[in-house]
Amino acid sequence: RKARMSDYDFSGRKILLAEDLEFNAEIAVEFLSEANLVTEVAENGAEAVRKFAESPEGYYSLIFMDIQMPELNGHEAARKIRSLSRSDAQTVPIVAMTANAFVEDIQKATDAGMNGHISKPLEIARLIKELTRWFGDKRRKD
Repeated sequence: RKARMSDYDFSGRKILLAEDLEFNAEIAVEFLSEANLVTEVAENGAEAVRKFAESPEGYYSLIFMDIQMPELNGHEAARKIRSLSRSDAQTVPIVAMTANAFVEDIQKATDAGMNGHISKPLEIARLIKELTRWFGDKRRKD
């Protein structure tokens, strides 16, 4: 059977989701909540930088970053987060979430300081792969 988000338990971790389209954000939040992740949404790159900068160090376990957003795109937002003078600014995983999945798009995300890349529309298997890459295999014990 196909893996489901509800097969995993990532309790105790907070995700920052930068996504300007409400529908996309709602779907991602729903998927992530099935694995007991708490997700806070930023409506654009500038808000994502602000939320990260105003949070206590270590507050966010991972950032999912849309690339095409108003005010500040995902690449610019990732660079700004990486340039903040706080210990977790260099270490928090930042994963691009974008419909642009060409090799050059993945390279641009890497150049901007991102650690991974998930294409849209979201696929559960890819999302699980990225989450277990950073948080370990937290499958629920039945």
